[in-house]
Amino acid sequence: MTINCAIIDDEPLAAGLLKSYTEKTPFLNLIGTYGSALEAMKELRDHPAQLLFLDIQMPELSGIEFAKILPPGTKIIFTTAFQQYAIEGYKVSALDYLMKPISYDDFLKAANKALDWFSVTQRQMATAQDRFMFVKSDYKLIRISLDDILYIEGLKDYVRFYLEDGTKIMSLMNMKKLEDYLPRPEFLRTHRSYIVHMTKAQQIDRFRIVFGDEHIPISDSYKEDVQQYFDNHTLA
Repeated sequence: MTINCAIIDDEPLAAGLLKSYTEKTPFLNLIGTYGSALEAMKELRDHPAQLLFLDIQMPELSGIEFAKILPPGTKIIFTTAFQQYAIEGYKVSALDYLMKPISYDDFLKAANKALDWFSVTQRQMATAQDRFMFVKSDYKLIRISLDDILYIEGLKDYVRFYLEDGTKIMSLMNMKKLEDYLPRPEFLRTHRSYIVHMTKAQQIDRFRIVFGDEHIPISDSYKEDVQQYFDNHTLA
């Protein structure tokens, strides 16, 4: 996979260093280097980048301000000499935050984080479009339609799929890998042992998702994403 990226930094030396780093990173394709957010705004409108290496403290329009007007699909790795901006950076969903002077080792770790994010997103989009997947069960490959899944339970090294028709399918699989494979927010992790098909949820009782006699717990670790989903689908 190749990621189209751009550099926005008003310091020529810092921009030049980042450019040299992108050129020796095989999965990055640099489409532009800009000295200000305003300059980048004009060019990126017609030639959008998937990933920005974005300085924060710049004249006229700061990196934080620019990040707030970018399309949701554009991901950001902030590059700055000022640590106090870290919290603001994560508030705009930055993938990473690199402190200057930036070593290639730190740059590569951040770039690989971006590669992982885009790879996962690409798989989720493909799965959402195809609406099915194959899983291994008892030496067989079984096709499961996403629309048939109610929820999934993690059991140590195995997972169990609970389908609408009452069928249960066991498969040797990692819950984290499965979570990354399924499209969000249609499927959300509600607990370390459960992934729920949110469009199938019919009833919420004491912050547990009810499927017949089964009550799927929602743990504190996943509460924010689940609450956000319910808030977006609740008529106040």
